[in-house]
Amino acid sequence: MEELIKKIKSGFALSLKAEAYLYSISKQKTFDKGAVLIQQGQNVNKIYFVIEGCLRSYCIDKSGKEHTLQFGIKDWWISDYIAIHNKESATLTIECLKESTVIEFNAKKLNNIFKPFPEFEPFQRNLLERHVVSLHQRILNQLQLTAAERYDLFLKQYPDIEPFTRNYHIASYLGITQESLSRIRVEKNKK
Repeated sequence: MEELIKKIKSGFALSLKAEAYLYSISKQKTFDKGAVLIQQGQNVNKIYFVIEGCLRSYCIDKSGKEHTLQFGIKDWWISDYIAIHNKESATLTIECLKESTVIEFNAKKLNNIFKPFPEFEPFQRNLLERHVVSLHQRILNQLQLTAAERYDLFLKQYPDIEPFTRNYHIASYLGITQESLSRIRVEKNKK
C-alpha cells in the first residue's frame, strides 16, 4: 500500500484522513498462479492494483474462443469496469498468470471516495484519461499495424511477460492465431 500512496502523493496532495480511508477500504493479498479473481458471469465488487506479478483479463465468446483484453503488471489497475459501471455481471475473467500480489479495493467505496475526499478527483481523472488513451491506442494499433508490428509493440510494452504467458494468451491479445504468432517469431529470429 505504501507504494500506491507514494505514487498518488507524487502527483497530488493527500491528507492523512484520505490515506487512512484508502487503508480502510483495501487489503493486500497474494494469489497463486492460476487463481481467478473475477469469473465471467459473477457479480463484481473489487478493483485491483497490481504490486507484483501478472494478471490477465479475458472474455470467452459464444463459440468458446478466448480474447485477451489486458495484461495487468506492476503498478497497473485491473477489474471488469464495464460490470462495475453498469451494475451487471462480469463479462471478463481475471486470472493470475504467475503468483501475484495486489491491493484489493472495494469498488463501491473506492468510486465514492470523491465525496469525502475531493483531492482524489484529479488523480482519478488522470487514471481515467490514461486508460482511455491506452484503449484508443490499442484500437488504432489493431486497425493500422501489421501483426508483426503489433507483436513488436507488445514486446516493448511487456518486455518480461513472455516466460509466464502461453502462446494463445499473446495471440488472442494481438488478435491473431497461434500459427501466425509462430510465423512472426520465426521471421524475427531470421533477422
